[in-house]
Parts: sequence; structure tokens; C-alpha cells
Amino acid sequence: MSASADTPADFYFVEIESPEEGLAKIIQIVSEGIPQRFGSAFALGDKVMQIENDYDKDVYNGDIGFVRTIDADLGDVTIEFDGRAVLYAAHELDQVVLAYATTVHKAQGCEYPAVVIPVTTQHYPMLQRNLIYTGVTRGRKLVVLVGQKKALAIAVRGSRTVRRWSTLGDWLRIPA
Repeated sequence: MSASADTPADFYFVEIESPEEGLAKIIQIVSEGIPQRFGSAFALGDKVMQIENDYDKDVYNGDIGFVRTIDADLGDVTIEFDGRAVLYAAHELDQVVLAYATTVHKAQGCEYPAVVIPVTTQHYPMLQRNLIYTGVTRGRKLVVLVGQKKALAIAVRGSRTVRRWSTLGDWLRIPA
């Protein structure tokens, strides 16, 4: 990973030899590299994700919100979901996580300042061109692929993409 001193690059491929090396690189990138470049501390405005359904609060697994208030004395946090403020008591905060890390599937339709994507042969079922494309296109300022060249080649070739069988076509047919 290298770029000029004045302008950091916005796309990297970090080659690794083993999954263990990949894990260490990813931890280093997200705990040191990205915070150094973008800064990160839990604060007002942080993006968070609900990780379980809460019918009483009307928030559901995968919903994205933003921290709007923090009561340091009580530990309560108010999170805004689609313009609606939801209060979380301190003991309820295990229902939400910082949205710094999520799956490609849950990231569809969203954008993030930085995206780190592991690409290894050990994750063979995930080596699909559409998943790599979706992951790469989620990053606004930085995208880092950490993996093996062979794994990236398998994904880009797209031979693993499986045709979806659904009845959507039947549902869309207009009756005569």
C-alpha cells in the first residue's frame, strides 16, 4: 500500500499468503490505518445498526441510524432512524453496534467512507463477482481488498455466480 505523501490512494489490494495473515492485516487496517486517515471515536453522529428486531421500538435487524444524543450520566443514547428518535437505556445498547463493519448483503443501498473486503480461497462460496462489485461500490473514499490474487481472480471471472430461480416473472405477468 503506497501513495504519494500529498494524496493517499483510494483503492488498494493487500496481498496475503494465509487467512491468519489476512486477519492480522484487516485488524491493523481497521484499528490503525482507517482511524489515522479518517479519525474515529464514539460520538454524536456515529452511524449505528440495529442487530435484532425490537417491535416495541419499531426498529428491526439491519436498520441504520445515527447517534443524536448521549447522556453520559445515565448512559442513555438517542438514535435517529429515518427521522424518528429512539431512546435506548444503557442496558439496551447491546441491540445496536457501530456500523463500521457489516456484510455486503446488508450494505446494499448504503455507502461508507471506507470499505475493507477480505478475499480468500477459504471463503470460496463468497467469491462471486456481484458480491465483490457490491462491496467495492459501497466505498466513497477508501476501498481495501485484503486477500489472495487467486481468490480475486476466481471472483472476477464470475464462474461461481449462480442463476436465481424465482417466480418473479410469473408474478409480473399481466392477466389477459
